[in-house]
Amino acid sequence: MTIPADYAERVYAGVLGKLIGVYLGRPFEGWTHERIMAELGEISYYIQDPRGLPLIVTDDDISGTFTFLRALADHGNTLDLTAEQIGATWLNYIIETRTILWWGGLGNSTEHTAFLRLKNGIPAPRSGSAALNGKVVSEQIGSQIFIDGWAMVAPGDPALAADLARRAASVSHDGEAIYGAQVLAAMQAGAFVEPDLNRLIDTALTFIPRDSLIARLIHDVREWHLGDDDWRRTRERIEERYGYDKYGGNCHMIPNHALIHLGLLYGGDDLQRALLITNTSGWDTDCNSGNVGCFLGIKNGLAGIDAGPDWRGPLADRLYLPTADGGRAITDAITEAYHVINTGRALAGEAPAAPKHGARFHFDLPGSVQGFQPDNDSPFTAPAALENVAGHSRLGRRSLAIHYNHLTSDHPARVATPTFIPFGTPPMRGYTLIASPTLYSGQTVRAELSADESNPTEVAGCLYGRRYGADDAAVLMSGPEVILRPGSVRELTWRLPDTEGAPIAQIGIAVRAEGGAQGTVYLDYLTWDGAPTVVLGEPPDGGAMWRNAWVDALDRFDRRLSNPYRLVQNRGTGMLIQGTREWRDYEVSAPIRPHMAESCGLGLRVQGLGRYYALLLCADGKARMVKALTGQTVLAEVELPWELGRTYAVKLEARGPRLRGWVDDQLIFDEADNDHAFDGGGVALICTEGRVDCGAVTVTALDGKH
Repeated sequence: MTIPADYAERVYAGVLGKLIGVYLGRPFEGWTHERIMAELGEISYYIQDPRGLPLIVTDDDISGTFTFLRALADHGNTLDLTAEQIGATWLNYIIETRTILWWGGLGNSTEHTAFLRLKNGIPAPRSGSAALNGKVVSEQIGSQIFIDGWAMVAPGDPALAADLARRAASVSHDGEAIYGAQVLAAMQAGAFVEPDLNRLIDTALTFIPRDSLIARLIHDVREWHLGDDDWRRTRERIEERYGYDKYGGNCHMIPNHALIHLGLLYGGDDLQRALLITNTSGWDTDCNSGNVGCFLGIKNGLAGIDAGPDWRGPLADRLYLPTADGGRAITDAITEAYHVINTGRALAGEAPAAPKHGARFHFDLPGSVQGFQPDNDSPFTAPAALENVAGHSRLGRRSLAIHYNHLTSDHPARVATPTFIPFGTPPMRGYTLIASPTLYSGQTVRAELSADESNPTEVAGCLYGRRYGADDAAVLMSGPEVILRPGSVRELTWRLPDTEGAPIAQIGIAVRAEGGAQGTVYLDYLTWDGAPTVVLGEPPDGGAMWRNAWVDALDRFDRRLSNPYRLVQNRGTGMLIQGTREWRDYEVSAPIRPHMAESCGLGLRVQGLGRYYALLLCADGKARMVKALTGQTVLAEVELPWELGRTYAVKLEARGPRLRGWVDDQLIFDEADNDHAFDGGGVALICTEGRVDCGAVTVTALDGKH
C-alpha cells in the first residue's frame, strides 16, 4: 500500500462527508419516502435550524465508525488484527446501555445482541454469526454504517479494505451484511486513486460471491439506472423488489444498500445531488447519506464538498464520540482525520504525521476551523468572523484568520472552541453525550498569534476560557495580554488557574483595542500537553457538570454527605473515569472507604474499561497492582487486610514504565511494566461488586509539562 500525496486532505474530506451526511439525514431517520415528501419535500440542505433542532448531536454512525477503528492502534497497527481483537475493542469502549449502540435488546438490536455475546465470553466472529443469532438479526445494517474508517486506512487498496471490513463486520453481523460492508469499503478505498464510479463498483464486486443477494441488487440498480433516467422511478423499483416489507428486522441491510447505489449513480460527483436523492428516498437516512457523503468526500476531495452549498460553515468540524475514553469525546474532524491518517500511515510503514509539531489545533488543511466559532453571545462582544487561510504560519502552511470589527476595550472580539460539553447543550435524542474535559487547571495553553500588516492600529490579544460555575452558568477566565502591532508575531502562554473542581468548557482567543478598530489577526496554532495538577471534587459553586465530567460506567453513582463519590456496582467491575490519553507521568490519590466490595481502588493511564493500571484493595486481605489488558494481570501483591468502613489514603504513580503505589503513606509497590505498557490515559475510581465511598481525587503532574 502506497500513501497518496493528497492522503491527508482526502481523509479529512471523507470524515467531513460522513459528518455532513449523518447530520443531514438524522432528523428524519426511519421515515418513508412518502412522509418525507409530504412533510419536508426534497432534502437539499440541513433542516435543523428552521425547526429549532441542534445540528451537532451524538450518533451511532459517527461514534461507532471512529471508535471501533481504534482496534488497530490499540493492537499495534498490525495487519494481523483479528475479529476477536476488534470485539475486545467493543468491550473496552462501549458503556453498556449508554454509548454508541442502539440498546434494543437481545434478538431485537443486532449490535446489542453481539455485545451481550461478547460480554458473556463468546468471541468474534461467532458473536455476530447467523448460526448463533439467526439470519435476520445478523443481516441488519450496522455492519455498513461503521465501515468507512476501515476503508480510509487502506487508500488505493480495495482488497485490504474489503478484508478489514469483513473482520470488523463479523463482530456483529454475517452473510449479506458483511458483503455489503465489503463492497462499500472496497469502493471507498479505491476512490483514493480511481475516479470512475463504475470501475470502483466492478472492482468491489470481485470481493463478494457472484450469486450473493448484494451482487444481484447492485446489478439490478445499475440496470435500472441505465433505463429509467429518473431516480424516482428507480427508487420505486427498489421498493417493489427490495423494500422493507421483503426483509425482517428493524433496519435491514438490503434495502438501504440499494439506496446508497441509487444516490451515487444518479448523483454523480455532485454531493448535494447525491445526498438529496439518498435522503429523500427515506428509510435509514442518516446511515445511508453518511456512507454516501464519506465516499464522495474521499473521491472528490474538499473541492467536491465546497462546490455546492455551505455544508462546512454550520458544521465547524465538530463531532462527539461518547465512549469510556471520555477525553476524546469532544473532538473535531481534523483531530479524528489525523487519527485515521496515522493509522493508515502505520499500516503502510510510514512515520506519523504531526502538523506544527503535534499542536492540538493546527488548522493546516484547507477550510479547517477545528470547532472554533465566534463567541458572540454577549452584547459586550464585538463582531468576529473566521476564515482558514494560506500562510501566516511559522510551522505549517495555513492559519485561522480572525476578522474583527468595531473593537473597543469593553467590547473585545472572541473566538473559542469547546473543551467539554458546551454550555446549554440539550439532552441528546437516543444517545447520551458522555464526556470528560480535554483541558484542566494547572495545564499551560500555548498559542501563536500574528497581526496583519495592514491593520490600522495595534490590538491587545489574550487567551481566555470559560468554566462552569453556579447553576452551571458560564464563568469567564482570562490570561495575560500581549500587544500585537501590525505585522508582529507573539506567543501567548497561560497556565490555567485552579477552578476548584469546576470543568473548563471552552478555550479561545480574545482581541481588544481602542476606538472601534477593525482588522485581522491570525492564529497559527493553539495547544497544551502533559498531565494537569488538579483536584477533582465538588466545586464551591456547586452545579451538576462537575459530576458529568466523569465517565460513569457504574450501576449507580451517588453523592453522600462529605464524600463526593459513592460508587455502587451490582455485578462485575464498575468505574468512574476522567482525563485524556495525553496524561502520561503523574500521580493520583484519593481517600477510599470500602463497604461491601470485592475490591476497590484507583486506576491510572486508563484507556477504557479494559485498558489500565490499578491499585486495588481486595476482599481476600491483599492489595494488588494490576494491569488490565485482555483480562487482568497481577503485577504484584502484598498482604493488606482492610476493614469495612475505614478510610484508606490510596496513591498511585506512573513515571515512564515505573509504577509505584502507597496505602496510608506506606510504599507497598514499586514495579515496572515494559511489556506493552500504557503510555498515557486518565484516572479512575474502581469498584467491583459492592459499595465504595471516595473523597476528592488529586492529580499531580510529574512530567514537567503542565
